[in-house]
Amino acid sequence: MTKASVLITGASTGIGAVYAERFARRGHDLVLVARDKAKLEILADRLRQENSISVDVLPADLTQAVDLATVEARLREDSQIGILINNAGIAQSGSFTEQTPESIERLIALNVTALTRLASAVAPRLVKAGEGSIVNISSIVGLAPEFAMTVYGATKAFVLFLSQGMDIELSSKGIYIQAVLPAGTYTEIWDRAGIDISNSAKFMEVGELVDAALVGFDRRELVTIPPLQNAARWDTLNASRQALLPDIKQDEAAERYKAL
Repeated sequence: MTKASVLITGASTGIGAVYAERFARRGHDLVLVARDKAKLEILADRLRQENSISVDVLPADLTQAVDLATVEARLREDSQIGILINNAGIAQSGSFTEQTPESIERLIALNVTALTRLASAVAPRLVKAGEGSIVNISSIVGLAPEFAMTVYGATKAFVLFLSQGMDIELSSKGIYIQAVLPAGTYTEIWDRAGIDISNSAKFMEVGELVDAALVGFDRRELVTIPPLQNAARWDTLNASRQALLPDIKQDEAAERYKAL
């Protein structure tokens, strides 16, 4: 049986490159997307030689409309692609009041808009086929405004919510959705954002992160949080959120808000 091809964004380094290595070892053909064509070509050549698979390189800056449309078209039209790893993302340095409108716009364009549009591009075809997988890389920061990475964290909270909503809508149609929430991981994202991690607590190695995420993938988890040591904590949080819903009366304000 032919294995589905995997399209991976942000594939030239870090999490995306390790995903490429791991899926190549599993015998999947790949489509690698990133801005750095030279790095993509080097990675693709190595993976072809080591694993005897087909690897296509698709250079693209997903914050640019033309490039994003090119990748969307590939996802819509290439029936061999059955797995999307929505990994491309950026962080940024500085506090909320120090970040520029331009840097905020670019962050949202990549972390939110591009990720959503790529998932939206591939989902109808996967639904028609009755199978497929979409993996969205979120972050533990999306659960923790206390980390003071306000805009970045908000984009990652969006990715988690999007994934949960997609699961509700698409799982019954044969589509597997996974949200992966890393904590601090040793990748180039920090250098690119101008964030000094030299004095930070120890981070996770990217290989360990991706291997753990793939355990969750194979188990068909909806939310995979590799650094969370006690999985019951997430179960409790999610159950508490769901328990809140029946207590909402949309036609009546709560007593505590009514004038005395």
